[in-house]
Amino acid sequence: MNIIVVSDTHMPRMAKTFPPSLESYLQKADAIIHAGDWQTAAIADELNKFAPLYGVTGNVDEPPLHERFEKVIRLTFGSLTIGVTHGDGKGKTTEQRAMDQFKDANPDLLIFGHSHIPVKKKVNGTVLFNPGSPTDKRKQKQFSFGHLQISEDQWSIEHVYFDSKT
Repeated sequence: MNIIVVSDTHMPRMAKTFPPSLESYLQKADAIIHAGDWQTAAIADELNKFAPLYGVTGNVDEPPLHERFEKVIRLTFGSLTIGVTHGDGKGKTTEQRAMDQFKDANPDLLIFGHSHIPVKKKVNGTVLFNPGSPTDKRKQKQFSFGHLQISEDQWSIEHVYFDSKT
């Protein structure tokens, strides 16, 4: 199973269309996970044309997105448990706020966004993963998103980096 993980698309403000590097992966996706800051519901509608869509809301999302998606979700694909949250809020770091959302759940994988900074590290048995942003890299060298691959008894997640959103 191929799952594309995105966050902080901020569309259409930061891009009018999906970057070609991202779209090529979306075309082969079995599912898509969005960790918030879509900006408009139209982006969710467009992503849902590629594959089943799971997502959470972020701090810049319009009201229709908040009606459609939760702030925090838990997903299960086979034996893999996934927590998803945007990670916005006050105090602490983005990572700490995300971990606090799931402190009693201990998912295998915790996906979050907000900072636009790609992260992949293991903390107390949970892989923390921020895909970065495919449209708003801010001070990062490259744009990015995540590619989660799940087979019967194992899984892996990696960043996909690219230089141009056009």
